Amino acid sequence: MTFVQIIDCKTSRFDDINRLMDTWVEQTKGKRTATHAVVGKDHSDASHFIEIVEFPSYEEAMRNSNLPETDKIFREMVALCDEMPTFTDLDVVRDEQLYTDTARRFFQTIAVSGELPSIDDLVAENYHDHDPANEQDTMGMDALRREVEMWRGGFDFEFEIRDQIAQGDRVCTQWTWHGTHKGEFMGLPASGKKVAMTGCTIQRFGEHGKIVEAWWEYDRLGLMGQLGALDALER
Repeated sequence: MTFVQIIDCKTSRFDDINRLMDTWVEQTKGKRTATHAVVGKDHSDASHFIEIVEFPSYEEAMRNSNLPETDKIFREMVALCDEMPTFTDLDVVRDEQLYTDTARRFFQTIAVSGELPSIDDLVAENYHDHDPANEQDTMGMDALRREVEMWRGGFDFEFEIRDQIAQGDRVCTQWTWHGTHKGEFMGLPASGKKVAMTGCTIQRFGEHGKIVEAWWEYDRLGLMGQLGALDALER
């Protein structure tokens, strides 16, 4: 079970504490067990800081605390605080990766059969799309809809989400796309062929948690080969 430690302190010497933490990171390289750390400053009190540190488990957090470097840095940090910092230990009972959920819903939504559902709650109006198969980037919500409709006109398809990794404002989704060639696509008439390709999409999230930018990589050449578009070249 994931474990989180919250460190709450007040200090007028945050720059000194920040340098101290940089020293600790360097000294404990290869030893520390924390997987993620966030430091926040109180919006209404510039001397109030909270650090949230995530560990794989309570046991790993205790291993981290017992490092000699941690004990030394802690004593030096206390000397820089206006008052004794407090520690809160939390067993995580609910962890929602909201950006990954939105990314997953995007792939599910554009694959829905029938009329394309609204994607206004998923994608920002100023959306910017990078697709190496296109000569120019797709700019804006309307352009994205036209791009999606082009694919939907050529195929009935669905995405199988294989893996997702989230970091900061970005989510990387690895997927396998399965489609049935039902209509004209890139000059090729409908063939009824069942095709598949693998790909990876990195999506950047912005205001209101909507997708504002995306980068696509996928096996379009392999897809065209399955559709028979490369047969003449192979002869």
